[in-house]
Amino acid sequence: MNKLKKTGIIIIIIITGIILSKLFIFSETRNTDEIKVNKKTYSTPQPVVQPEIPEEIYFCGERVPLEFFDVREALDNELVVNMYRHSSTIMYLKRANRYFPEIEKLLAEHNIHDDMKYLCLAESGLLHVVSPSGAEGFWQFLERTGKEYGLEINANVDERYNHTFSLVAATQYLHKAYERFGTWSLAAAGYNMGMTGLQRQINRQNVNSYWDLHLNPETARYVYRIIALKIILSNPEKYGFNIPDEYLYNDLKTNEIIVDTTINDLIDFAFAHGTNYKMLRHFNPWIRGYSLPNRSGKEYIIRIPSEGVRDFKMPEENN
Repeated sequence: MNKLKKTGIIIIIIITGIILSKLFIFSETRNTDEIKVNKKTYSTPQPVVQPEIPEEIYFCGERVPLEFFDVREALDNELVVNMYRHSSTIMYLKRANRYFPEIEKLLAEHNIHDDMKYLCLAESGLLHVVSPSGAEGFWQFLERTGKEYGLEINANVDERYNHTFSLVAATQYLHKAYERFGTWSLAAAGYNMGMTGLQRQINRQNVNSYWDLHLNPETARYVYRIIALKIILSNPEKYGFNIPDEYLYNDLKTNEIIVDTTINDLIDFAFAHGTNYKMLRHFNPWIRGYSLPNRSGKEYIIRIPSEGVRDFKMPEENN
């Protein structure tokens, strides 16, 4: 009996050992798999490289003094930030394809350097955003400044959201700033912080160059950010942005309707012209309500999408 008990105990010990050894081996294998998974999880999805700084850079025809270490490092910072802010920069490229042609045309007509289109991009990302200070639209006008430069701003109409009118107002502001400060870099800085505030810093620091001024953090980065956007959008593939043409946003064709009387119901107006209120607001963001009072008989141009504009068509594949 004792022998049988001993034999049974030995058998149990052997079986237990085999089970434990298998569990240990399984555990090791699982841990190894986990390590492999973790290695895959934390692998770098793309090479991280230093964005190239061109040997020479000009902003609005003015040479940027890259030989100054502070200028070079400030530009380097903005290049790194915007090159690796992938989602924002991709959307900048898409929207620029739609809006830059009109902006370029109007800048040229008003004798403003083409580089200022990147100022608009830096201001709003080509979106009708509202800043914490209350600046609105593509060109980010405060209400007071917008009215000063001829924009109609009230509960029903806000021409800060009119692409053409706000751009014309911006060109007037930039011309005035250039006449006052003598360089486009300072004119751009004045656009950001206001001409009075910039003049105060110029007088206090006794220098007359953007590259030599100590300014608030936002304005100190502002012109560098504009230049960085110019560098990247001028050669996006070089900086890692390969956006197929079919994914860029194209111009949307519209028909223009001139009105000089009150429109009591813009929803009915939209339906009467073959569209809806959503599309009416999309193509006329300066309209701010559901009616358009017009006691003065002012002429407004309302844009209505052309037939088929809203329909998305897949691009034809190359044969």
